[in-house]
Amino acid sequence: MGLTSQSTGASVLGSELKVERITPDDKVIALAGNPNVGKSTVFNSLTGLNQHTGNWPGKTVNNAQGKYTHKDKNFIMVDIPGTYSLMANSVEEEIARDFVCFGKPDATVVVADATCLERNLNLVLQTLEITDKVVVCVNLIDEAKRKKININFAELSKRLGVPVIPTNARSNKGLKELMDTVYEIANKHIATNPIDITYDAAIEQAVKMLQTKIWELVDGKINNRWVALKLLDGDPTLLKSLDKYLGFNLLNNVELLALLDTAKKHLTDSGIQPEYLRDKIVSRLVRIAEDISSDTVTFENKQYNRMDRKIDSILTSRIFGIPIMLGLLAGVFWLTIAGANVPSAMLADFLFGIEDKLTEFFMWAGSPEWLHGILILGIYRTLAWVVSVMLPPMAIFFPLFTLLEDLGYLPRVAFNLDNFFKKACAHGKQALSMCMGFGCNAAGVIGCRIIDSPRERLIATLTNVFVPCNGRFPTLIAIGTIFIGGTVGGAFQSATSTLALTGIVLLGILMTLLVSRILSMTILKGIPSSFTLELPPYRKPQIGRIIVRSVLDRTLFVLGRAVVIAAPAGLVIWIMANIMVGDISLLTHAANFLDPFGKLLGMDGYIMMAFVLGLPANEIVVPIMIMSYMASGSMLELEELEDLRQLFVSHGWTWLTGVCVMLFSLMHFPCGTTLWTIRKETQSMKWTLASFAIPTAAGIIVCFVVANAVRLLGLV
Repeated sequence: MGLTSQSTGASVLGSELKVERITPDDKVIALAGNPNVGKSTVFNSLTGLNQHTGNWPGKTVNNAQGKYTHKDKNFIMVDIPGTYSLMANSVEEEIARDFVCFGKPDATVVVADATCLERNLNLVLQTLEITDKVVVCVNLIDEAKRKKININFAELSKRLGVPVIPTNARSNKGLKELMDTVYEIANKHIATNPIDITYDAAIEQAVKMLQTKIWELVDGKINNRWVALKLLDGDPTLLKSLDKYLGFNLLNNVELLALLDTAKKHLTDSGIQPEYLRDKIVSRLVRIAEDISSDTVTFENKQYNRMDRKIDSILTSRIFGIPIMLGLLAGVFWLTIAGANVPSAMLADFLFGIEDKLTEFFMWAGSPEWLHGILILGIYRTLAWVVSVMLPPMAIFFPLFTLLEDLGYLPRVAFNLDNFFKKACAHGKQALSMCMGFGCNAAGVIGCRIIDSPRERLIATLTNVFVPCNGRFPTLIAIGTIFIGGTVGGAFQSATSTLALTGIVLLGILMTLLVSRILSMTILKGIPSSFTLELPPYRKPQIGRIIVRSVLDRTLFVLGRAVVIAAPAGLVIWIMANIMVGDISLLTHAANFLDPFGKLLGMDGYIMMAFVLGLPANEIVVPIMIMSYMASGSMLELEELEDLRQLFVSHGWTWLTGVCVMLFSLMHFPCGTTLWTIRKETQSMKWTLASFAIPTAAGIIVCFVVANAVRLLGLV
């Protein structure tokens, strides 16, 4: 058996995903399952490909595809969105349902959690109603064994009528057997006999009224019994997808429409109103799942999840939940900031050492000074600054964030903050994307895909910039230490600086909630949606996977976008600083123009220009300020904070200037990388411009109020 990996192309017609097969003989396998059952781990282990994600075309939900070779056959595995059911109550459920129904997979693998099999069987049963080409993968058998949960897999397979394979994907246990079975199902070497799911007599009679006519119309393209149930249910999203799949509207058929009216009247006469039909169907599926589970699962220890509940009683309590969460967040910040200092300095020395060598080469080659200035002092120096400042903190923050995710703690964060976001008419899961934004706002925007509601997903996207990313922390730390901690001095300087940074972070969270509320009351009106939040069991993290996922999927992905945007920015910065009009540079002309506006906000024109030119990356804002004040032709960095303080004070800075710079650093337009990501995620220039305007307007208003209130009170 050879394992290879390769991403595949896909296109969507409506909500139907069509996977492009590498060869006509390739087999397409759908991978379904509830959230938190290890589905992505199964996918990554099978394909040898760390999850390669992107948006489903036309929908902001991530997909993953990979290829593996087994018994000389190519299998394309499609990791469809995690979902609790196929009833299409969310975008994820709609896409999962449509791919199983209309994507024509050669087999569907439904991954279930061995520690809570009964709940997972609901999705298995719904899938079996659509297709008989199903393999059930019962994952996390190691967790079940640890909790002394025993499962009779042979009996489970007999009851479901399809193969059931136990696995522990983290250690690759059972995956070969799973692949063998998928091979047999996909190539039709074995036949399945799915469980016969029957409903109330009235429902069954209504289904029979429609089945024959549906069979004639769809010509065996799809399960006619399931289509009959969905027509009775009247699911509009399914009808739309079904029309696109078949190429015609089923309900345009007069005979079928008449039969449907008769069937619905029969249900009503039998006491089943249309709004209660789905409840009847779900209740029946739940009862079947309970029956199967009671016959196949035994518990040696009835209190198997007692320890998890004890931990949750503390981590999600009203008293300790929020303080512990803030403490963990502060710990992650401290490790990120403190841990990044040395590698950032080493990386900077290395990259700027290369700059010196490049300068020597340009001098040896006799190149024009302007060419050296543009390529080395402009483009290369900007890139070196961005990489040396961004890479080490992200390389620390994202693994720590992924560690909390792997442990199972992040859903607890969403639980703790859900009430706050609900009051802001936003979504509880926004807490997770907000936390990711502390590492990088672009990564936080990508994380908004986990939010089901398009309205609430958009709110989370537009407000993610209000939490400071690691690119803004250097500015906040330096200014806070100089102008807030420095006003206290002595032994309390460090503590005061830390409190100032903590205060800025809390202000960012409050602004996130406030602006979310304002958006919900104005341009994005709506009420907060309810959602099912499952608290997964605490699990031992896999350090290897954490490093790979955080470095490849997040750190390098975000850094790559930042580099693409920073390169042309370096060119613009050098041109602004070196092209003279009269006796002063274009940068100074622009700063003088913005100076009156900057003074109104408690700053000056050079500070405003630093933020404007720092659009590609927040990391270069302070170096641009230094370059501007020292009238240098390229960005500079001062080694000591005292030198930086003296430079700023000599150009009129006061504690109020420092406060306003910190406030505007917290609340201003997203960096170029984040704007690019928002454009990709929303597929809308309108919302990208809104994401630029909303935080900038907030920053201008807050700085104007603070600066002028302090002046009126005579405090500066």
